[in-house]
Amino acid sequence: MLLTRETLPNTIPDVAALDELLCRPSHALIDDLSKVDGDIMILGVAGKMGPTLAGLAKAALPDRRIIGVARFSEASAKAWLEARGIETLSCDLLDEAAIRRLPKASNVIFMAGRKFGAEGDLSLTWAMNAHVPALVAQAFAGSRIVAFSTGCVYPFVPVSGKGADETVPPNPPGEYAQSCVGRERMFEYFSRKFKTPGRLFRLNYAIDMRYGVLHDIATKIVRDQPIDVSLGHVNFIWQGDASAQALRCLAYCDTPTSPINVSGPEILAVRDLAARLGARLGRKPIIVGKEEPTAWITDTSQAVSLFGRPIVDSEKLIDWTADWIARSMPSLGKPTKYEVRDGRY
Repeated sequence: MLLTRETLPNTIPDVAALDELLCRPSHALIDDLSKVDGDIMILGVAGKMGPTLAGLAKAALPDRRIIGVARFSEASAKAWLEARGIETLSCDLLDEAAIRRLPKASNVIFMAGRKFGAEGDLSLTWAMNAHVPALVAQAFAGSRIVAFSTGCVYPFVPVSGKGADETVPPNPPGEYAQSCVGRERMFEYFSRKFKTPGRLFRLNYAIDMRYGVLHDIATKIVRDQPIDVSLGHVNFIWQGDASAQALRCLAYCDTPTSPINVSGPEILAVRDLAARLGARLGRKPIIVGKEEPTAWITDTSQAVSLFGRPIVDSEKLIDWTADWIARSMPSLGKPTKYEVRDGRY
């Protein structure tokens, strides 16, 4: 079954159904990937989003070689991928020689990076977020490279506007976000040097039932924990839509590489999201703080013009999340820390 708005379920019963939904391709994804020749390699595939992105690529291109690369410190991710016909290769991306031994895939999705715990070892954060991209950009100079980045590279912008678009110069608070600017600059430099086509995929808050902004808010509601609205506005996107847009970017690469904002097209108030989730959960949210006039929000007009609006809208995501949390379904236990304003993770 292909993914369409009409085939979206009313509820997601379990993790297996969630994985199936995240790996369900749309006609548009299949059409765009048909324009792109060659294998697809996903570097850093074992993170929160990598396995289902790889699964989505394989579902869209069942006859194409899809390769997932990671350290695979947890065997479960490797087994999950291989069960779906995805080739796996173990590699420490801090090892330059190991990177150069990887097969030269025509298409690279770069997902490696370090965020949580970034403040605990800032030198490692910079190594993963800036040094590794330089190694990868040189080793895969002849490939298309879609590199995952973050909307956190932008400064805070007024919530009364449309959010930061791709013309806003990066100027973020905190070393984590600064290291992400470093990542982009490395890909940009080597893209210019080697004429490597690519995209810098500035993603804001992917949503999976097991994690994400809505998961964080709903979890606090059911635990009667306060919800700080100081960073009072966000935008977010269903992880399946984000994965599809990352893969579709392979058909829309620029030389030199260029940024593209990816998130939901709406700027949503945290206070309102808490009220809507609370109504569905039958609990009154505990709100603390006062909304600041600025937030980390992005204008996704460019992505909408290329890909259309996301298939899963915010109303459906709120319904799915409330249902998931109400049934005490699994969580990854990885808060997004969306409310952090000083860039310290």
